[in-house]
Amino acid sequence: MPFLTEPEPERGANLPMLPGVSRIVADNPGPMTYFGTNTYLIDTPVGLVVLDPGPEDHPDHMDAILRHTGGHIAFILVSHTHHDHVGAVPALQVATGAPTVGFRRSAVATFDPDIKLDHGATFAGMTALHTPGHASDHLCFALPAANGDKVLFSADHVMSWSTSIVSPPGGDMRDYFASLRLLLDRDDDVYLPGHGPPLRDPRDLVRSMLTHRMLREQAIARKLASGSFDTYTIMDALYSQLNPRLRQAAERNVLAHLLKLEAEGKARRDGETWAATS
Repeated sequence: MPFLTEPEPERGANLPMLPGVSRIVADNPGPMTYFGTNTYLIDTPVGLVVLDPGPEDHPDHMDAILRHTGGHIAFILVSHTHHDHVGAVPALQVATGAPTVGFRRSAVATFDPDIKLDHGATFAGMTALHTPGHASDHLCFALPAANGDKVLFSADHVMSWSTSIVSPPGGDMRDYFASLRLLLDRDDDVYLPGHGPPLRDPRDLVRSMLTHRMLREQAIARKLASGSFDTYTIMDALYSQLNPRLRQAAERNVLAHLLKLEAEGKARRDGETWAATS
């Protein structure tokens, strides 16, 4: 797939992305986060909005957000409630008093947004798109125009550097397929993801991601046609060349595919093993 790379961003810097949009990259690099979580500062008609303050217990990142905003934050916007995006929200809210904004039904008990959004809701000049799959409460945010570009803050649903992990129960492969198709029906010019660099002309990558998942599911179905297997055995057969650090995540993707096939009547499980339906 046509993934992108970028040099390691300067830590603590406020990096311009587009007119009225910049990012600060948290220092939480890893195999799931690339160089770290992108925290976006967005100038909106209602004031400065911070999207995804990042992980907790990263005081340097919090200091950078406060330094580059002067503490004058109108709202704290959350794309989804995975810890590397929402962890710093309580500390930032204490520091600034800014209300929080997120999907109407949070996936975690520790975050209940002050302002609850549903699919299609407008907020601060942006439109919220409910895009479950990676997370049940995942939102993308469409910005009509920045320097003539139609911008989508795609968070972890579509990233420029890697595919997303779909880990049940919060992750759902049927939802992920549907959310990719939702984006294919749009005409956004550039995605600003939760990790990694901006992605221009994004539909080719979205189409490739959907095709990749469809082919992976077909390979799983062929494996099940030959017998009964647990998720590890299926993962080991399909991802034999994968970096060992990513194999656990790959097994979660396999489980998500199996649950999708089960819901469609194409697979059945018996304890820890799975097989094709007869």
